[in-house]
Amino acid sequence: MKELLVIRHAKSSWDSPFLEDSERPLNARGLRDAPMMAERIAHRNIALDLLLTSDAKRAYATCMFFAKEFPNAKVEIESNLYEALPKDFYEVIEDIDNRYTSVAVFSHNSGITDFVNELTNVHVDVVPTCGVFAVKIDVDDWKNFRKGKKAFWFFDYPKNLIK
Repeated sequence: MKELLVIRHAKSSWDSPFLEDSERPLNARGLRDAPMMAERIAHRNIALDLLLTSDAKRAYATCMFFAKEFPNAKVEIESNLYEALPKDFYEVIEDIDNRYTSVAVFSHNSGITDFVNELTNVHVDVVPTCGVFAVKIDVDDWKNFRKGKKAFWFFDYPKNLIK
């Protein structure tokens, strides 16, 4: 059994119009929400052992707040998670080393919403910033992720009042 958390980066800043999109940092709300969500996920007693993040500054910064809550998790940057389409998510996930059981993937919209809506019969209109969509996958090998039976686990986000 494998566990996958798909996490959209926290709210980013649009204050510097001259920055490349991939260089945009988190804004004040993102800097508040990312550590709050990392702590909320940690309180679920999840033992993340790998954090895969897009190389965009806002995704990496979000990931690093989770890394503080999950200090035993390895952090890896995966450039294919920037502007990823569902096929890119599948390819990245199917390439995960099997020694990892519980993985978080940090990426961007609109691809992230399209991807999570393919996983189970649970549909979300949009994965909000710093939203976490989690599934459990009945596989022993990440290479079988695409065909493996996936069960919806939870969906949480900063404005969700149910913790």
